[in-house]
Amino acid sequence: MPKASVTRLINCKKNDLIKLVLDIEKYPEFLPFCYNAKIYEKKIEGNLDKIIADLTIGKGLFKDTYKSAVEYDKKNNSIYVTNIDGPLNHLENRWFFKNLKKKTEITFQIDFEIKNKFLNLLMEASFKFGLEKIADAFQARAEKLLNKP
Repeated sequence: MPKASVTRLINCKKNDLIKLVLDIEKYPEFLPFCYNAKIYEKKIEGNLDKIIADLTIGKGLFKDTYKSAVEYDKKNNSIYVTNIDGPLNHLENRWFFKNLKKKTEITFQIDFEIKNKFLNLLMEASFKFGLEKIADAFQARAEKLLNKP
């Protein structure tokens, strides 16, 4: 299973970055490999904001849609995502947000397995590169939207 993490220091407020990550329907505007996004449900349960959403991701001829459960834990400043349905046997990703003076440290961890063994092998070969591109896209989006004069 591909598994990796990336940490970035971004010159934005923590709460603004959390909102950016939770704005799932905007992902196709800036996120590489993301073609479509749709939120089906949003609800609040205590300290958790819960979202059910679809993402259509891929590269070239390989595109597929998966449904995920997203939980934002307000108390711990973290977001936890798991797959519900789609081309994945397993998906678990976590976002952690930490204030550091005027900047925010974001850590993104992902662990997944695609049902199609051939595609899973292809993803393993280029996974770290793809993860860096995704982190770059979130950082660029944050700095563009959140640091306007």
